[in-house]
Amino acid sequence: MILPTTKQPAYNMEKDKTMPSRRKFVLGFGVLSVLLAIGLAITRKKTIVSCDPEPAKKTIKMLTQDGKLVEIEEDKLMGQRKKITDEELKSWVKKS
Repeated sequence: MILPTTKQPAYNMEKDKTMPSRRKFVLGFGVLSVLLAIGLAITRKKTIVSCDPEPAKKTIKMLTQDGKLVEIEEDKLMGQRKKITDEELKSWVKKS
């Protein structure tokens, strides 16, 4: 008894070689994408917007030589401060 033989398609070696390399490419691309997403999430600059009003800076009222009263922030002043007498003030202020 002779059994009929069926022709099997020829084994394509090129197709066999490309499939594993394509899988490696897709897997490598996926891993690279995940690492890039994690890196961007970590290094992204987070800005915090505060709704609180800015703290009020301490100011000092001072008199200019032409007689105007101005407010100056305390941290802008340098050196020792001293009060002057009324007579010194009257002679210091220039009247226009």
